[in-house]
Amino acid sequence: MGKPLADALPLARHVFQEVDDALGQNLTRLMFEGPEEELKLTENTQPALLAVSVAVVRALEDSGLVLTEVAYFVAGHSLGEYSALTIAGSLTLADAARLLKLRGQAMQRAVPSGQGAMAALLGIEVDGAREVCTEAAKGQVCGVANDNGGGQVVISGDKDAVDRAIALAPEKGAKRAIALPVSAPFHCALMAPAAEEMKDVLADANIVAPSVPLVANVTAEPVMDPDTIRSLLVDQVTAMVRWRESILYLRDQGVDTLVELGSGKVLTGLARRIDREMTGQAIESPDDIETFFKEL
Repeated sequence: MGKPLADALPLARHVFQEVDDALGQNLTRLMFEGPEEELKLTENTQPALLAVSVAVVRALEDSGLVLTEVAYFVAGHSLGEYSALTIAGSLTLADAARLLKLRGQAMQRAVPSGQGAMAALLGIEVDGAREVCTEAAKGQVCGVANDNGGGQVVISGDKDAVDRAIALAPEKGAKRAIALPVSAPFHCALMAPAAEEMKDVLADANIVAPSVPLVANVTAEPVMDPDTIRSLLVDQVTAMVRWRESILYLRDQGVDTLVELGSGKVLTGLARRIDREMTGQAIESPDDIETFFKEL
């Protein structure tokens, strides 16, 4: 994860080293060599994804393109919101890495291993998914965690309730229901203890106004005020990620091109399913950077 960037680009190596120094751990070695099981622990996954996203941006800047000088907005999915804020200058890389490490640890502590679960419901919209969750809950927590759009909704909650939702979903119109290999049930009420921890941590965090507006997960609306950002980052721990609405907001503001920065191409695919008129490009490797400049 991120190794092609580090092998080819000195600035990327500097980003990974900066994250290692901020965390006081050799996260880079874990990203490059594994073991995968340890990298998948959310306290490691979150800052690792941040590091790759920022490494891509720094590489682009080294080639002469400052994205925040040409972009109208930034947005990030869940932990990606921290990456977006870092890229827009609202958080330093070191502070964002430490915050995500603490966020991951708090989320893992909030629910004992095996007691929570998440699932992706495919071929169903958010209102239908909410009906599934309501019927499956039976006094437990089960709710929509991510409205990803394009007929993909992720649910989260107590494991038994999520298992019931998986069984019930096809009867309610879903084409498929898939349990997700996650270490905790993110973006649901079970994360309330983690939200309280992050409230305390974020109260002391140095957050400044971003250079361009952030379209926030919790509201699907732009925000620039540092105190509002701080509050939304707390709310985000338990709230639904309103990704579909965020992409539609961007479209309504005249945005027609999206650039996905970092590991994977999931968000580019989601955006195309939300609105086929939007174009997107995912950048995660040196080859992607070269292609991007050619097409630019």
